[in-house]
Amino acid sequence: MKILRSADAVRAWTRGVSGSIGFVPTMGALHEGHSALIERAVKECDTAIISIFVNPTQFNNSEDFESYPISLEADCEMASKAGASAAYVPESAEIYKDGQLFEIREGLISQEMEGRARPGHFEGVLTVVMKLLNIVKPTRAYFGEKDYQQFLLIRRMAAAFFLECEIIPCPTVRAADGLALSSRNQRLNRAGRELAPKLFRTLKNNESLEAAQGSLEDGGFLVEYIEEHWGRRFGAVRLDDVRLIDNVEA
Repeated sequence: MKILRSADAVRAWTRGVSGSIGFVPTMGALHEGHSALIERAVKECDTAIISIFVNPTQFNNSEDFESYPISLEADCEMASKAGASAAYVPESAEIYKDGQLFEIREGLISQEMEGRARPGHFEGVLTVVMKLLNIVKPTRAYFGEKDYQQFLLIRRMAAAFFLECEIIPCPTVRAADGLALSSRNQRLNRAGRELAPKLFRTLKNNESLEAAQGSLEDGGFLVEYIEEHWGRRFGAVRLDDVRLIDNVEA
């Protein structure tokens, strides 16, 4: 697997690729959920590439950014085993050569849930994804449904800006106990990890939003929101100072 450090290197690589390109943007700390995205890109496209970039502009909490796990060597090994042919690993100075003067905003979906709880988050996400899509110019880009609100925004952004890239949603990959796989899970202590799957089970139960919130609070979670949108039920909670999100079909 080739490691590409610059946009010019990515463009040179893509010029040498024939056929369709599948793209999986990541922030590293890869797990089986990322592997599933890469494997699907490999299956559906002639070539697959990932990006590994911990994007500072989507963190509204500096401590969260500073504590985000970094494991580049292990990430590249996992991506290679999943079938990726290349990994774009840029520095922040390249992605934000403009000094972060330009950004993309959305005025509807981004105001709900994660956008309300994390001011500036989606501006950072949409801006960096637009930059990455313009650099890689993939045929298809793959996003997990655990971040369903993010997926919807990216798909609508691609349509609004006439990008020639299909945005593909992929089902959430879960541990055997139902917990949605996430890079942040590794920060849970043992007791927190045992309790964390309750979020998924509670969202799946056909109880009211108020009852679901009460059940989680009684279980030791700090609940940020439990809401329903777009035919899905969403939840965001904190446990051991680790923020967990999940969603299920309502």
